Amino acid sequence: MPGWNFADVWEVVAERVPDAPALIDRRGTRTWAEADRRADGVARALLDLGVQRQDKVAQYLHNCPEYLESMFGIWKAGLVPVNTNYRYADDELVYLWDNADAAAVVFHGTFAERIESLRGKLPSVKGWLWVDDGSGPCPEWALSYEDAAARGKEGRAAAPWGRDGDDLYMLYTGGTTGMPKGVMWRQDDLFALLNRSNLIVRYPEDGGLDDVRRTIEKPGLVGLPAAPLMHGTGAMVSFSVLNAAGAIVTLESRTFDAVELLDAVHEHRVNAIALVGDAFAKPILAALDAQPDRWDVTSLMAIVSSGVMWSEETKQGLLGHHPGMLLVDMFSSSEALGLGSSVSSGSGTTRTAKFTIGENAKVIAEDGREVEPGSGEVGRVAVKGRTPIGYYKD
Repeated sequence: MPGWNFADVWEVVAERVPDAPALIDRRGTRTWAEADRRADGVARALLDLGVQRQDKVAQYLHNCPEYLESMFGIWKAGLVPVNTNYRYADDELVYLWDNADAAAVVFHGTFAERIESLRGKLPSVKGWLWVDDGSGPCPEWALSYEDAAARGKEGRAAAPWGRDGDDLYMLYTGGTTGMPKGVMWRQDDLFALLNRSNLIVRYPEDGGLDDVRRTIEKPGLVGLPAAPLMHGTGAMVSFSVLNAAGAIVTLESRTFDAVELLDAVHEHRVNAIALVGDAFAKPILAALDAQPDRWDVTSLMAIVSSGVMWSEETKQGLLGHHPGMLLVDMFSSSEALGLGSSVSSGSGTTRTAKFTIGENAKVIAEDGREVEPGSGEVGRVAVKGRTPIGYYKD
């Protein structure tokens, strides 16, 4: 069906602000025009593998510009990106890619040896795109990602089946619901939900690409996913920033380094950070407390967390260093956005784990009654409206 499609929107953004930064890391900055062109090359390389409409492409990558750039290419080709937890063991990887029916895999070179031992168990994978991370040469059985990206010079990649709002983003759970499950989001639904909560740029929900053209006049915000892009928190905040013509900064370290993050905030004037609770926030606060004059963090407008507890004590400590930002604790899951939220700022505090329920959410008792707020009764949180269409093959 017609509707919002991320690749369509990002192509229009690249048309409107071609020279604006889109993807930033220690190697430099890729403009929107460069990212758009390179993603066309990735799309062309994937289509040449003989894939079919809505085939799945696994991304076995640490945070890097190629993560979002390859996702752009996957969506351009009318295919479905599949997140891959890079901490999975061999059997877990085989299960995930087999369950997802992966037709191709984009992977960092550091994983080449592991993949070598697994390829025989994954006969449905038609191609492997190797992203150079300095760990060794490209295997003979893989295609260099840079060679694929260079094919963008051949022009816009066009899949014979086109694209639309029914095209999927598939987000695999981490196994909290048993074995990992592929949560199937229609792009139109996910885009609309992220658009509703965008504080800077918001398109009409039933609008289209002409609205993007009218709205985008200058570069957007700068975002930094401290959380892995393989998880929904880092990915969805990044999508929101890119939807509004912003830029995404990715860090180099393979384990979280608060000093590296604060250096990037200071250098790139980052406006929004995505993290996962105190595991990230406490080291950031400790670094700021130890060296309060080292970094200028006044560019930060918001820090968004989702997935685990974020304590109010830590939030207040961070606000002590910059009271002008908002600290947003999102109560959501891979399967449901907008269950609730908690916002702390320099002008107000919220108790730890105290959320305001979302406008489309309710708490339902075991017998189907709606739980009265403040009653103390326990129930299940449910959300209506735009939700995933189900788990893949389940």
